[in-house]
Amino acid sequence: MRTPLRPLARILDARAKGENPDAIERENRRLRGEATRDKARQRAEGRLLVMSVLFLAAFLTVGLRMGSFAAARPEEPQTDTSTEQIHAQRADIVDRKGRVLATNLLTHALYAQPPMMIDPKGTVDKLVAIFPDLDRERLIKDFTGGRKFVWIKKRISPEQMQAVHDIGDPGLLFGPREMRLYPNGHLAAHILGGSRYGTEGVNSAEILGVAGIEKEYDSWLRDPGNGGQPLKLSLDLTVQAALEDVLSGGMKLMNAKGATAVLMKVQTGEIVAMASLPDFDPNDRPAPLLKGDPSDSPLFNRAVQGMYELGSTFKIFAVAQAMQDGLVTPDTMVDTKGPLRWGKFKIHDFHDYGKQLSVTDVIVHSSNIGTARIVQKIGPEKQREFLGKLGLLEPSPVELIEAPTGRPILPSKWSELSAMTIGYGHGLSDSPLQLAAAYATIANDGKRVLPTLIAQGGPKEPHKQEFGAPEGDQVVSPAVARKALAMMRAVVTRGTASFGDVAGYQVAGKTGTADKPDPQGGYYDDKVISTFAGVFPVTNPEYVLVLTLDEPTDTSGKEPRRTAGWTAVPVAAETIRRVAPLLGLRPEPTTPDTLDGIRLVKKD
Repeated sequence: MRTPLRPLARILDARAKGENPDAIERENRRLRGEATRDKARQRAEGRLLVMSVLFLAAFLTVGLRMGSFAAARPEEPQTDTSTEQIHAQRADIVDRKGRVLATNLLTHALYAQPPMMIDPKGTVDKLVAIFPDLDRERLIKDFTGGRKFVWIKKRISPEQMQAVHDIGDPGLLFGPREMRLYPNGHLAAHILGGSRYGTEGVNSAEILGVAGIEKEYDSWLRDPGNGGQPLKLSLDLTVQAALEDVLSGGMKLMNAKGATAVLMKVQTGEIVAMASLPDFDPNDRPAPLLKGDPSDSPLFNRAVQGMYELGSTFKIFAVAQAMQDGLVTPDTMVDTKGPLRWGKFKIHDFHDYGKQLSVTDVIVHSSNIGTARIVQKIGPEKQREFLGKLGLLEPSPVELIEAPTGRPILPSKWSELSAMTIGYGHGLSDSPLQLAAAYATIANDGKRVLPTLIAQGGPKEPHKQEFGAPEGDQVVSPAVARKALAMMRAVVTRGTASFGDVAGYQVAGKTGTADKPDPQGGYYDDKVISTFAGVFPVTNPEYVLVLTLDEPTDTSGKEPRRTAGWTAVPVAAETIRRVAPLLGLRPEPTTPDTLDGIRLVKKD
C-alpha cells in the first residue's frame, strides 16, 4: 500500500493546531522518493552482481578451453564419417623362443587435398624429387583437376615425412597407420607369407594376410579377444638361418635350379626349420607369376607345393611294409637279376648287383629290381593302403594356406606295374614335407606323426584335417621301425649316402634320384630331382631332415654327376653339422682305433 501524500487525519489535526498542511505533503513526497531511490539502487546492485558472475564464468570457460588446446597433441583435421572404425592392430608372430618374426610398426601415409594447395605444380616437382617413382604428369592432373582427395603414398619413412614437411604446402597431409614389418627379411619368407592393406582410411588401415601363416591365421591374428598375445611358431630362428645359409650355398655349389629342406622333430612333428629357394622378402612381396612354370616364381613353396617323384627314398616304405606283414626279414635274399621284365617294360638297376641281395642290401645299394620284387609280394591294394596311412596320398595338413594346393599326383590306375615303380619312387609325386612326416613316423617307433608349424600348446585352426592314419596311430611296429632305421644307418655307413656320415651324430637316411618328367611326355635325360631323407641321431631319433635339389649337377669331377649321393647328401651333411649343435645335440664320443698316427693297444 502506498502512503498518501495528504492523509486526511493528519491534515485535520494540523489545521486544528494551526499548522501548515502543505508541510505534511512535502515530507511524504520526500520519504516516497527516498524509498523509490533505495529500491532502484538495490535492483542495480543485483544486476551488477549477476553480470559479474556471468563474465567470470565466461572468462573461466574460455581460459580452460584455451588451456586444453595448448596441452592437446596436434593433429591434422579430419572429416567426420559414419563408417565403422578400422581395427589395424595385428598380433605379432614369434618363433619358439619368443623372437619376433613379424610385428607392427607405426608409420604415416601421405595424401593431398588439392583445394588447399598453394602451388600445385611446384609441389609436384618437390614430391617427385623425394619420391622418384611418382608419375609427375599424373600428379599435376590430379592436383589441378577437380579432385578433392588424392593418395600419394600409402607408407613413408620418417626421413621422407620430414622432407615433405619441409615443402610446407598446407595441402599435403599425413595420416598415421600401422605397417606389417618382417625384421628378418627373407628368413622364413614362405612360412610367413606376407600381408597387404585391406580397408583403408586416412588415419588407419586394415592389415590382411595374403599367404603362408599370415593368411592361414588371419582371423586369429586380427582377433582383439586374444589380448595382443603373439602367435608362437615351432620354428627356431637361429636354426632357420643356418639351414637357409647352407641350403643357399649348396644350391649354388651344385648348380641347382631350386632347393628345399625340412627339419622336423620326430616325436611332435614340429617343424623347426623349413626353407624353399629361391625366396623373397615379405616386406616387398613380388607379384605372382601369371604364365610359365609356377616353380619359376620365388613365391612358390617347394617344400609344400612342389610335387616331385622322390625316387629311392620310397624304398624304405616298401621294405617296412613287407617286414610288418611278415613277408621278409632284413636277411631275406631277394632276386636282383636284371633287367626285370614286365610286359614290354623293363626295370633296371643303376649298377649290376648280381643275382641276389639281402633285403638290407637292397636298401643299402638302392636296388630298383629288388624293391620291385618285394612290392610284388605286397600287392597294389595293400601298398596303396599303407602309403595312405603314412599320409602320402593326401595334401599335407600343415598350417599353411598353400597346403591344400599341394595334392599328390597319383597314377590313373594303381596296377601291379604302377605299384612296382612306386615302390622305388616313380609314378607317385609327393612334397618334401610329406616325405619328412612319413620318415618321422618310422623314426617315432612307427607311430603316425603330423607336421605342424605351431609350437606345442598353440592355437590350431579348426579346419585342419588329419589325413592318413590319426596322429599317434601305430603304422608299423616299433621292432620293424628299428630294423628300418638300422638299414638306413647302413646306407650312410657303407651305401649310397656315405658322404652323409657326420661324426658324432649317427645319421641314418636314404638317397633318392628321380628323372624329371618332360611336359611333352616321358622324362628328361639330364634333369633330376635329388633328395636325401635323414634321421639323427639314429640311436635316439630326435630329428628328421629332408633336403631336395631341383636339377642339380656336380661339376667337380671329370664328368657331371647328378645322383643324390653326390649332390643332395653333401649339402644335407653340412646342414646337420651346422644345426645339430644349435639344437642342443651333443656329439656322441667314439673310441678311434688310431689317434694321431699312434695305434691304441689294450693292455691285459
